[in-house]
Amino acid sequence: MESKKADAESTATLLFKVKAGDEQAKSRLFKQFLPIISEWAHGRLPQYARDLSETADIVQKSLLSALQHIDDFEALREGAFLAYLRQIVLNNIRMEIRRVTRKNTHGHVLNDIEVADSEVSIMQQVIGDEAMQRYEKGLMSLKDKAREAVMLRVEFGYSFAEIAMAVEMNSANAARMLVSRSLHEMTRFMG
Repeated sequence: MESKKADAESTATLLFKVKAGDEQAKSRLFKQFLPIISEWAHGRLPQYARDLSETADIVQKSLLSALQHIDDFEALREGAFLAYLRQIVLNNIRMEIRRVTRKNTHGHVLNDIEVADSEVSIMQQVIGDEAMQRYEKGLMSLKDKAREAVMLRVEFGYSFAEIAMAVEMNSANAARMLVSRSLHEMTRFMG
């Protein structure tokens, strides 16, 4: 399997250079993470919410926003930056869904409960709303490194070797154990 990280330059190095004002590093970071976060976001914007905005637009806007506010972010590992991007994309998708659903053709403004009910990603459709909410709560119950490892494996499809590099572990086996233990902990938390 080809590595998700096409560039040998580490995320931490690129982030440091971006913070120092290196525009080429910003471009490399954008190019490195755009396909990863785009693949993850694919299908998360429901069809009814697609008018002028497409998922690709939201992903690009989110990545640009993250890079513009990079001074506010302190990345310890690649996984932390990807988790940060994931959250920005999710927030922007939610905002887009709210914008579209509140703009009803009859001029009827929906309340927050109706908007929340309409926020259904493909993952939610597959596993169900309640399970998705439990998954998110379980994920948030984990420590940062474990949360990043689980997200990289479950949501982004990283190999254990890639996870080991991203969360700075010694081996793919150590990353496998971290993911396995974290999923077990999440399962207990989720009931």
